[in-house]
Amino acid sequence: MTLAEVIDDHFLAKYRTLLDAEDAAFDELEHAFEEGDRAHFEADLSAWKQAIERKLAYLQRLGVSVTSVAIG
Repeated sequence: MTLAEVIDDHFLAKYRTLLDAEDAAFDELEHAFEEGDRAHFEADLSAWKQAIERKLAYLQRLGVSVTSVAIG
């Protein structure tokens, strides 16, 4: 299946939701970092990593080739 065959309105809506979740998690991480709140930073870092993993897993399930990225 080609990438063009995978992308449709449902794909874009789901992917946008995953991107929004990743963005929100990163915003929380950024705030914890700026405030020097180590406990929240660790929790927010974990949440951000999970959001990225969900996004990558979604793409892989649809057969979109994703280069492995090491996070932390």
